[in-house]
Amino acid sequence: MKLESIELTAYRNYDSLTLSFSDSVNVFLGENAQGKTNLLEAIYVLAIAKSPRTSHDKDLIQWDRDYGKIKGRISRRGQSIPLELIISGKGKKAKANHLEKRRLSDYVGLCNAVMFAPEDLNLVKGSPAVRRRFIDMEIGQIAPVYMHHLGEYQKVLQQRNALLRTSRHSSSDSSLLDILTERLIELASEIINRRLTFVAQLNEWAAPIQKEISHGREHLSIDYQSSVPEVLENADSSKIVTAYQTSYERLKQRELDRGTTLFGPHRDDLRFFVNDKDVQAFGSQGQQRTAALSVKLAEIELIKHEVGEYPILLLDDVLSELDDIRKTHLLGAFQQKVQTFVTTTSIDGLDQSLLDRATLYHIHQGVVDCAKR
Repeated sequence: MKLESIELTAYRNYDSLTLSFSDSVNVFLGENAQGKTNLLEAIYVLAIAKSPRTSHDKDLIQWDRDYGKIKGRISRRGQSIPLELIISGKGKKAKANHLEKRRLSDYVGLCNAVMFAPEDLNLVKGSPAVRRRFIDMEIGQIAPVYMHHLGEYQKVLQQRNALLRTSRHSSSDSSLLDILTERLIELASEIINRRLTFVAQLNEWAAPIQKEISHGREHLSIDYQSSVPEVLENADSSKIVTAYQTSYERLKQRELDRGTTLFGPHRDDLRFFVNDKDVQAFGSQGQQRTAALSVKLAEIELIKHEVGEYPILLLDDVLSELDDIRKTHLLGAFQQKVQTFVTTTSIDGLDQSLLDRATLYHIHQGVVDCAKR
């Protein structure tokens, strides 16, 4: 899978920009705050229809414009496919091969991308919300219907929480609460099933990578932590539904008292273990970084396994954050296999074999000049 070109209109600090890319390594070079990360972000948004930096669409649009636009052309399974994403204050509209997609979940997955930024090194020690977002974004690429289920779940969750807040001192809405709960459980079952499958696959790919980076000294395992532990006993849809129903009955009064939903995928988490010790609580910073790197590298192989092609790899100033051992493994992971986009303030620290295959793009105040090496 390759990104052949991109065209930006009123996106961040780019009023208008059109670029073509090498199918090997593309380096965005420039000082800080010039637009390197904005360009990398635009590639990710074109693929995933979500920004890794903000949840507010209006942040992506130039302040004096009504909408922004990202257009691109990808090469996928021997076909050249045009993609288009229009972003406005009312949301996003997506087109693939010039045909508008009714739902974003029908668009996501056409172009696969893995992004690695310095903040991703906090995947292990960051908040549960960071890890849930990681799970959701990655599953959405390989199973687009997951994004539809997740979107529906969020809508029902908001409705249920609103009803719980208004029903604290009244039982008149109990039948509606039961209906919303039933739908919430149905959607939660679909989400949990897919998450458990994803975590099992991630374990298969990440464990040997961690072992290789640590020269055989460390074994990595990833556990899914559910707000309803019983759902982990058997990943069977009917048993998951039963476990949620039991939790609902047990927590119903407490939820009414607090006015919020106390169980479900929105409260779940991941835990990382190195040599059977919780690396978030007891691991060194080096172990935490290695675990995060192993997980990100596992993403690349997992997507290749699921969709049949390697994803686009986006590295946002991350090479400067890694020591030589971890940098070597990261660079070796995509050697000659993955189209790669790198942002950096200097090429001095970049591997020579990477530069030999690279096309450089000098970026200054939103102006991009291409210089083939």
